[in-house]
Amino acid sequence: MSLVTTGELVGRAHAQGKCVPAFNVGSMEMVRGAIRAAEELQIPIIIQIAERLLKYSPLELMGPMMVQGAREAGVEIAVNMDHCRDLGVMKRALEYGFTGVMYDGSTDPFEENIRGTREAVKLASSYGASTEGELGLVGGSEDGLSDHGIKCTNPDLARQFCDETGIACLAVAIGNAHGDYPVAPVLAFDILEQINEKAGRPLVLHGGSGLTDEDFQRAVSLGISKINIGTASFKRVTKEAADYLAGDGNHTFFDMSTAMTEGMYQNALRHIKVFNSID
Repeated sequence: MSLVTTGELVGRAHAQGKCVPAFNVGSMEMVRGAIRAAEELQIPIIIQIAERLLKYSPLELMGPMMVQGAREAGVEIAVNMDHCRDLGVMKRALEYGFTGVMYDGSTDPFEENIRGTREAVKLASSYGASTEGELGLVGGSEDGLSDHGIKCTNPDLARQFCDETGIACLAVAIGNAHGDYPVAPVLAFDILEQINEKAGRPLVLHGGSGLTDEDFQRAVSLGISKINIGTASFKRVTKEAADYLAGDGNHTFFDMSTAMTEGMYQNALRHIKVFNSID
């Protein structure tokens, strides 16, 4: 197949009333497991890595592997730089061949967010890549080390933000949060419906791990065309490694790696099916 932009996949999903799963990865096993699930179901996906996690999974190692995995996959895959504020890091990712970037100016005042996102769009466009922006404040963080609270996206500002930045898709805050939910969140679907009516762009839901299948499918019906899954994948891969090491007999790195890949595959398979209403 081919390496495609996030904008292509999300735009197509939006037009068809569907959703592209976006899996955050941090190792070879996670890349292989996610791609295997996508190939089996013949449904395009996005693989991505967040700036905060590069201290654990360096971009110079992960980037080429992610891009090459996507190029050789038997299904369309986009490679995205997730939650990035550093344009230097963004540029490095784009030079490795990433086909999308997500500029996170959500903690900035509205006008500053527009300025920063516009710069990211200009940079990504020069590489033929697309850009995702964020308006509102999703709780938690990708590494679980910070939380600026939750601030729902203002539907009345969504269209202005999209038009003035030129983004391909918009990440929204409707009560969702990164990381583990201590209790099931109550998502503001009424706000999502208003954003969908006004934004004029495909919408993105971050903090998907832990939401119910019904929440996912209702969100897709209201314009969510990309859903990020990170925590659920990292937890599943860790569990598979722990279960393997707790078993009897001799243990090898290669068998542990196989177990981790299988864990990622199973988690990706489940979410792809849920997002696309496949039994």
